[in-house]
Amino acid sequence: MDHQHPRRLRRRLLGIGLGVAAASAIVAASFAPGVFAQAVQPQITVVSPAQTTSSATTFGNTTALQSLTVAETEGPYFKANSPEATSLLQDGMQGTVLTITGQVLAQDGMPVANALIDFWQANASGSYDNTGYTLRGHQYTDANGYYTLTTVEPGLYPGRTEHIHVKVQAPNGPVLTTQLFFPGVAQNSRDSIFDPSLVLDTQTNPDGSQSAIFNFVVATA
Repeated sequence: MDHQHPRRLRRRLLGIGLGVAAASAIVAASFAPGVFAQAVQPQITVVSPAQTTSSATTFGNTTALQSLTVAETEGPYFKANSPEATSLLQDGMQGTVLTITGQVLAQDGMPVANALIDFWQANASGSYDNTGYTLRGHQYTDANGYYTLTTVEPGLYPGRTEHIHVKVQAPNGPVLTTQLFFPGVAQNSRDSIFDPSLVLDTQTNPDGSQSAIFNFVVATA
């Protein structure tokens, strides 16, 4: 008979007990917050500039771009070299005074300074000045992309609804040619060029004049 057998048996049982304890400790550690965070360094993925989009605006985990302002036909009455002016009013001019304000923005929502905006339109009777520059003028946005235009509400001419023509260009960017429309005009629904995204947000002032807001979103390159 082997007299060492009980001692070896105790050692085996002790080894099994230690192994179970060690296993229990590992399982417990897996549920303990921060245990492995101290032992294992997280892998950090570095994104190179080439993988990012500079024209993206990030809101939380969502990346969004503003839609470009819809382009429209130039029409037959554009004239180059209009005078620089923020007011197109002239003495004795008929019609409801209209002041339009807004910004020129890039797709990422950043204001575009020194953007060129060229306006031309019909008068209150629906006629264009094709010999001179009445109700024609250009201007540049300020450091925050703002512009202001004072003019009169245009009238109707056959086949068209009320509208104002515009060309907008960021410095060194492509030219956007479009038109602005007015809310509540019956001819809007019959005008093949009309686009609801180009309707001015207007209000009537106490003196009877009109105020409107419109922001242009343009490509900058």
